[in-house]
Amino acid sequence: MRYKRVFLIVIDSLGIGAMPDADQYGDHGADTLGHIAEKAGLCIPNLQKLGIANLRPLQGLAPQAQTLGCRMRLEETSMGKDTMTGHWEMMGLHITQPFRTFTDTGFPPALIHELSRRTGRQIIGNKSASGTQILDELAPEEIETGHMIVYTSADSVLQICGNEETFGLEELYRCCEIARELTLREEWRVGRVIARPYVGRKPGEFKRTSNRHDYALKPYGKTCLDALRQAGLDVISVGKIFDIFDGEGLTESNRSKSSVHGMEQTLELLRREFTGLCFVNLVDFDALWGHRRDPLGYARELELFDEKLGQVLARLGGDDLLLVTADHGNDPTFPGTDHTRERVPLLLYSPSMAQSTDLGTGETFAIIGATVAENFGVSMPEGTIGRSILGQLS
Repeated sequence: MRYKRVFLIVIDSLGIGAMPDADQYGDHGADTLGHIAEKAGLCIPNLQKLGIANLRPLQGLAPQAQTLGCRMRLEETSMGKDTMTGHWEMMGLHITQPFRTFTDTGFPPALIHELSRRTGRQIIGNKSASGTQILDELAPEEIETGHMIVYTSADSVLQICGNEETFGLEELYRCCEIARELTLREEWRVGRVIARPYVGRKPGEFKRTSNRHDYALKPYGKTCLDALRQAGLDVISVGKIFDIFDGEGLTESNRSKSSVHGMEQTLELLRREFTGLCFVNLVDFDALWGHRRDPLGYARELELFDEKLGQVLARLGGDDLLLVTADHGNDPTFPGTDHTRERVPLLLYSPSMAQSTDLGTGETFAIIGATVAENFGVSMPEGTIGRSILGQLS
């Protein structure tokens, strides 16, 4: 065991340029980080120290002559560009069949009918929409009548809104559990059912709360997380990692109210003694700024992250390893509101590293899981993909 603790932080949606096959997804020219730097400008000195501006040219951010640790670009080998695909691949799974989406048509009438019958509620919405827009449009009706807002997005999701005061959290969760059961059928199978609670009584005042809950599919096979847990190691999650893996392979889960809160939780975990992996997802980049096509908001969030990153770097010990990466792109300057098929960064640092190295381009996100597993002397489960780069870290 080279490192006693590994901290894996996923900046949700921070792509660094279109994948070679991006045109097959309608994403030719997408470049999340590059376009944010052009449109908004960035001050991210700690990410620069880790070499993010050395991975590719970025307007206003000079490459560093001396960087901390190692860096590389990762390409996704799985089919798709969603959160679950990216995270599952990181932990060793190869997704060959993209999750179902209902962006263009809404959900089939048979599914809507059965969901209405089982929940006892009339359904309104049933279309692809922004979460904030659909609240302004339909929340007054839901509050007045008790009807239930169901909608989707460009992702493989079925989302249900519920006002915490009039609909109730427990009722919202009950309806989502029914929806999850129904969408396990092959013809209706979606990656996640998401409970979207909100507060407020009229348009302009509606605000989604931190009581969101994702009901994900279980991974189709064992992952690096399962292997670590089976070996008796700590596997601690922060943010929506629990939802993405449906709790599989985890020993502890910490929910976050925001990405800043997620970094604060990570800093607290840095004060704790444990042996194993701390796996962090910071969702606000994607949910608040990427999907809403707000490059300025995305830039501000990155700068807040960078401040917390500086504190993380200061607290790392010689037997700690930090990995910073992303799960897909979500270019806020790109048409539509979908994720974008992009390469992602992988920044690796420990105070015990003697050299700074560019490790080139990796063929799969699964390099991450394989590296973590080798560090702890654990074999990856049968059928997983990925190769370790632990031997290249020096």
